[in-house]
Amino acid sequence: MTCQGRNLPALKEVDQDMSVVGVLVLAVVVVAATAYGLVRRRRSGALREAPAVTALSADDLGVPLGERATLLQFSSAFCAPCRATKRILSDVAAAVPGVRHVEVDAESNLELVRRLNILKTPTTLVLDGQGRVTKRAAGQPRKEHILAALENAVG
Repeated sequence: MTCQGRNLPALKEVDQDMSVVGVLVLAVVVVAATAYGLVRRRRSGALREAPAVTALSADDLGVPLGERATLLQFSSAFCAPCRATKRILSDVAAAVPGVRHVEVDAESNLELVRRLNILKTPTTLVLDGQGRVTKRAAGQPRKEHILAALENAVG
């Protein structure tokens, strides 16, 4: 049967081919997005080696450093993970003698943010007793990772 000179069975076949292509494209996009999300979730909050030896002083932060180590947190006002990070770091600082938790408002300290290449909040830097950055984490770190980093920094 033809309609206006077209072959309807041929159109159905093309329509089915297009549906298969659409489903395949959708499946590839879903797989790629899932893989990206899993990688991003895994990397968020993970402590990494600090790039160059950067030392900070009490003058840089406006408060004294911890005797043995300092947990330096960069936060912003509307950051929900920042509040959870603050609780974790405060708990660790209270539990480990000589460790101090210092929270810095990223928006109010742009010079320090630029100097340390802080790209998102929360960002946590683990400083040793001399103020050298030993580890850093972008995102909400886990308590056990912070404790392990402190062992390396003070130990």
